[in-house]
Amino acid sequence: MTSDNAAHQRLLDGWMSLWNGDYVGVGDIVGADFQVHAAAMGGGELVVRGPGGLVDWIGEVRASFTELVFTVQVGPIADRDHLALRWIAVGTYGSGFPGATAPTGTAVRFTGTDILRVEAGRIVEYWINSDIHVLLSSLGVRS
Repeated sequence: MTSDNAAHQRLLDGWMSLWNGDYVGVGDIVGADFQVHAAAMGGGELVVRGPGGLVDWIGEVRASFTELVFTVQVGPIADRDHLALRWIAVGTYGSGFPGATAPTGTAVRFTGTDILRVEAGRIVEYWINSDIHVLLSSLGVRS
């Protein structure tokens, strides 16, 4: 493994740890000027900035689920300062997801693709494309 591959793997491992609820190393892998590029569930653009904003957002996502585990299916695929990966998330619905009618204990499974821009060894930009419609359907959320 080359040093670039090792650095990419370190970032990917840290990224997955964050999404799995371990926020201790956020400052080691996420830059101070970090920003997310994603649509908000209610429309418009999601505004998440900095390591603290990312931790808050991940915490909000995880709050409605128990045993939510993210794993990498493909990646990282590296191109200069960008990393791409496909992930899968599985877990159990706990409660509190806006508009959900599914009973507590409902199994959830959804996937997504992340594109991460790296600068000075830290992730500074994040684009997400997930099959949120699959999650919403499994939770009984009606549009």
